[in-house]
Amino acid sequence: MTEEKLADRITAPLSMGRVALTVNDLDRVRSFYEQAVGLHLLRSDGETAELGTESEVLLELRRDTAARRRSAREAGLFHTAFLLPERGDLARWTRHAIDTRAAVVGASDHDVSEALYLSDQEGNGVEIYADRPASSWTWKDGEVHMVTEQLDLDDLLATTEGRQWQGVPQGSVIGHVHLQVGALAPAESFYAGVLGLVVTNRYPGALFYAANGYHHHIATNIWNSRGAGERSFPSTGLAEVQIRLDAGRAKAIRDRTDMAAQSTLYDPWGTPIALHIV
Repeated sequence: MTEEKLADRITAPLSMGRVALTVNDLDRVRSFYEQAVGLHLLRSDGETAELGTESEVLLELRRDTAARRRSAREAGLFHTAFLLPERGDLARWTRHAIDTRAAVVGASDHDVSEALYLSDQEGNGVEIYADRPASSWTWKDGEVHMVTEQLDLDDLLATTEGRQWQGVPQGSVIGHVHLQVGALAPAESFYAGVLGLVVTNRYPGALFYAANGYHHHIATNIWNSRGAGERSFPSTGLAEVQIRLDAGRAKAIRDRTDMAAQSTLYDPWGTPIALHIV
């Protein structure tokens, strides 16, 4: 695995686009993503809000006050993972989280990355992370080594370089989206078999998938949702995941399905996966 720029690893020929969430309380949830996560509000009309970097939408919130509140045991979102460009950015966000007493629920060293975790007021998981250099990742038989170990916060915080957190910087992206599913075999059939992603890690109760030699763009797990059936809408939670890809990959996906003219596919639990050709 050669050293590559972050943008090259993530963006071509497949990357994660915006994530859309349905929420009951738009103002409250929007405030969380602005204040705790550090996303910038780009557009809002009272019914939807788009947030992200100063120029790129990463998250769309859609108000539906009548939607039932999704159970943590259902299929749907496990977390949306916001990838920061540099380790120093993660350190500055972590210092900000400590200073503002953000409700961090976890912090892990995954070997390929360092990550901290939160949950918004309606139970949508959030990961804030930074990758280690791709040259340091360990691959064997097509799978990348990933672990879940204690994050060395002192070592991380030492890299703030005296700079303050100013919100998510340019170059931040949706690095991956982690989903709850009812079973791993049908998830693999869809995300690997239909979407054509490569299984990069088989973890107890979870599968990780990617393109471009990345550690993962999508993950699926059954830790809380084993046996979950098809999602029932309208509900809060994940409304849509967008995948950005080139025309050739999009055609290959459509050739494997009977939905040749459609731009949105649905996984076995009804989660919409929107194909956005770039």
